[in-house]
Order: sequence, then C-alpha cells, then structure tokens
Amino acid sequence: MAVILASQSPRRKELLAWLIPEFTVQPANVDEEIKSGHTPKEYVQEMARQKAAAIAGCNPQDLIIASDTIVVLEDKILGKPKNRQEAYEMLESMNGSSHKVYTAVVLRQGNHVEEALTSATVTFYSLSVEEIENYLNTGDYKDKAGAYGIQHQAGVFVEKIEGDYYSIVGFPVGKVNQMLKSFSF
Repeated sequence: MAVILASQSPRRKELLAWLIPEFTVQPANVDEEIKSGHTPKEYVQEMARQKAAAIAGCNPQDLIIASDTIVVLEDKILGKPKNRQEAYEMLESMNGSSHKVYTAVVLRQGNHVEEALTSATVTFYSLSVEEIENYLNTGDYKDKAGAYGIQHQAGVFVEKIEGDYYSIVGFPVGKVNQMLKSFSF
C-alpha cells in the first residue's frame, strides 16, 4: 500500500512531507474549467473529488490525497490566469479589499473517503500599479489561483488573514494531519 499525492504542486509536496515521509506524486488529469451551476464551495470540493477519483481508479488499495484551491471575490471564482493581463486584472480587482480562499481536500482509500473544506479571508493592502507590475515580473503568478502565491513575494500584499494560512498556500496541513488519523498506511 502506498500513499499518492494527486498534485504537481511543490507546496503540497513540501507540506505533505511534514506528515508522511514517503509518498509518490501522481498529478490527476481532470478538466478544471470553471462551469456555471456550482457555487464556489461546490466547485472546489468537486475538483478535489475528481482528482482523487482519477488516481484511485488505477490505485484502489492506495491512500490518495487530492486537493484543490480557489480564490473567490464577491462570489466569483478567480482561477489560474491565462496570461499576464488576466493576472493583472485579478490582482487589481482584489486591491485594497478582502477575498476568500477555499481549499478542499479528499483522502480516499478504497471505500473509505474523508473530505474537508477549509477557508481563509485575505485582505490586501492598497497596491500601486508599480507593485503589481513588479510582482508580475517575477512570474510567480503563473499556475496560481487568483494570480498570487502568498508564500512568495505576494506575501507583502497581505494586510490581514482570518482563517487557515495553509488553506491559502493550498494544503491545510493541520486539517490533513487530523484526517490521516482515520486511515491505516
């Protein structure tokens, strides 16, 4: 029996290593296009479920750990930006205001499934055009929900956090630690 992280995120890999010394990484190939009909919470939970199911199909005895993270501003999901301009628009829309970050986690081993949804409210300082452009120049916005990674240079944008910091990073390590207690591996 193995433990498989269904994600290519270096942050998730790093944080899972705090809890489990040996696991493999097998990113799930699922359609993450944001479709209408789901609330943001439903969407993020469904994405984590689909990732877990995709990997569990080929590895039914293994413990699969899947996660998905979204940024939500006024009930609108800010996904991963397609380009620099879209990243700029996302950061500008969050400028000087608060937004939510949701991370859904699914642990699945055979028929045993545990799910969790964690959240945080993030408040950004008022940002100048220059601050946003300098951040975009780092390239750190690429492949990140809401066009930022709080654990890197965008951390200076943050005035206040309410909730689970690791939910913002994309892997609520404390919650996952609690969930693991109900699995044998």
